[in-house]
Amino acid sequence: MHSKKIEISRVLVANRGAIARRVIRTCQAMGLQTVAVYSPADAAAPYLAEAGASFALPGVTPQESYLNQAALLEIADISGADAVHPGYGFLAENSQFAAAVNERGLTFIGPQPKWLAQMGDKVAARALFADQGFPIFPGSGLLTDMTKAVVQAKSIGYPIMVKPSGGGGGMGMEVVPDSRRLDLAIQRAQAIAHSAFGESGVYLERAIMQPRHVEFQILGDGAGSAIHLYERECSVQRRNQKLIEESPAPGIDKQLVARHAELAAAVCANLSYDNIGTLETLFAPDGEVGFLEMNTRIQVEHAVTEMITGVDLVQIQIELACGGRLPAQPKRRGFAVEARLYAEDSDTLMPSTGRLHHFRPPELHGVRVETGYQQGQVIGPYYDAMLAKIIACGDTREMAIGRLLVALQAFEVSGVKTNAKLLMRILQNEDFLGGRVDTAIVERLMRGI
Repeated sequence: MHSKKIEISRVLVANRGAIARRVIRTCQAMGLQTVAVYSPADAAAPYLAEAGASFALPGVTPQESYLNQAALLEIADISGADAVHPGYGFLAENSQFAAAVNERGLTFIGPQPKWLAQMGDKVAARALFADQGFPIFPGSGLLTDMTKAVVQAKSIGYPIMVKPSGGGGGMGMEVVPDSRRLDLAIQRAQAIAHSAFGESGVYLERAIMQPRHVEFQILGDGAGSAIHLYERECSVQRRNQKLIEESPAPGIDKQLVARHAELAAAVCANLSYDNIGTLETLFAPDGEVGFLEMNTRIQVEHAVTEMITGVDLVQIQIELACGGRLPAQPKRRGFAVEARLYAEDSDTLMPSTGRLHHFRPPELHGVRVETGYQQGQVIGPYYDAMLAKIIACGDTREMAIGRLLVALQAFEVSGVKTNAKLLMRILQNEDFLGGRVDTAIVERLMRGI
């Protein structure tokens, strides 16, 4: 926590799409000026007109545009921005970028660079939380020697999960059933990690088959206080990427979840963690719980928490970055479910590109849509294929699911294929409706099991 209150007036939003628009909205509500950035591929995005100013980035690839630290910092200087909000993805968890922002005398709206560095190294994060008494599943340190890897894997017990120590989004993760496939899996994971994240470090962890993926929203003030804003159930995934999130978590021991939410907040308080974070866990079928990772940014699914608490998480991020105080822990009310609408084929899950001939998000009671697109825009191959997030709330889980189904049916999109059909199949699936979810539910549904 800063020793004195920092005053900011103009925020550079160093991102694109739905999160850029989301940050701009809250900044405007707080009376803050905004500066948007865009690559040529996003030149028709609706939020560019909503921002106070917008500046072009040099090219369309991520490296030329939203990962271009030099260009972003130059725009911050030119525009007179005194703060930077990194959104999620791209540079949101890049400790070097956060440090460079701070070194220029600007306010980085997020945790301090040391947290981005420590939590970005999943091996270090595992060790840190284990030292603090948070449960972890058996695993290894960073692998440096293949002969030791075989011994460590045998000690941990198969099946084994090979994981990159950096990065995210499920990239490079692979389940290995026995020792014969370990060497090849490690080589594959190292290659993917090096290509995607620029570093090839990998580690081993006991594979938990068909677990629940439950995460806890944390806020810390950097001065020894932290609170949780309850859990989000994120088990409905494909390729280790989330498709549907909700809160409260259905069909699970509520006391077990509450205990780990409180433990997560207590550990973060003890560490003097600052700003926003999401502690992700796996709940094994036998009830064992283990730390997965800590994300040091706002999450794609943050709106689920906002709907059940009434808290504006972007506003809290900004206030905490400026030396503000933690809010009181809000009461939870009702149920919220989010679906991620992607430009992809529901059957093959392959990305779909093209021009949005029709793009009309529904306007319905109890439904919120977050999108960075508008009709006429071109969906290209350069960035994440998510078109929108649709979040529905209700007094009951059934009401929230029902509203989400209606919203998906009412969402008009043509020009690209979407995964709406798959999302609706999941929402009407008996296991999903019964709260019997795990990370393999989509795979079973697609295979017709």
